[in-house]
Amino acid sequence: MAESRTGILFVCMGNICRSPTAEGVMRKLLQDRALAHAFELDSAGTHAYHVGEPPDDRAIAAARRRGIDLSDQRARRVEVADFERFDYVLAMDADNLQRLRDMQPESCRADVRLLLDFSTEDPGGAVPDPYYGGAAGFERVLDLLEEANQALIERLIVKS
Repeated sequence: MAESRTGILFVCMGNICRSPTAEGVMRKLLQDRALAHAFELDSAGTHAYHVGEPPDDRAIAAARRRGIDLSDQRARRVEVADFERFDYVLAMDADNLQRLRDMQPESCRADVRLLLDFSTEDPGGAVPDPYYGGAAGFERVLDLLEEANQALIERLIVKS
């Protein structure tokens, strides 16, 4: 019998900075704890601005400084099927959460919410868009994503 995997989809607007970074952070945290086999991870955007493109160079560089490789990721847009494929569909901010809720089917089985709902530092807050904020913005995003993803892992471990 195949082991059930928990699916997590991280979502921002264009899928080139916050959501691919969230996916990369979570992938590393799970690998560090030997839990990667129990999860299916992906990221997507609510808009199709950058479909097929890699993450922003600044996101790649900031993640690399923390031992996280984003270079293989490519942007894609959220699809209706994602609401059945993933257990958690986690938005980076309220605007993207509303876009997700507008497109989610009534039969949606996914838990659709803000990623920072799991944060112990900033519950219910937004992961700021670092795209225009310079290097410090990308570092702040990484700090928030590491903390929230770690809290999510702890919650999922307790839940299982």
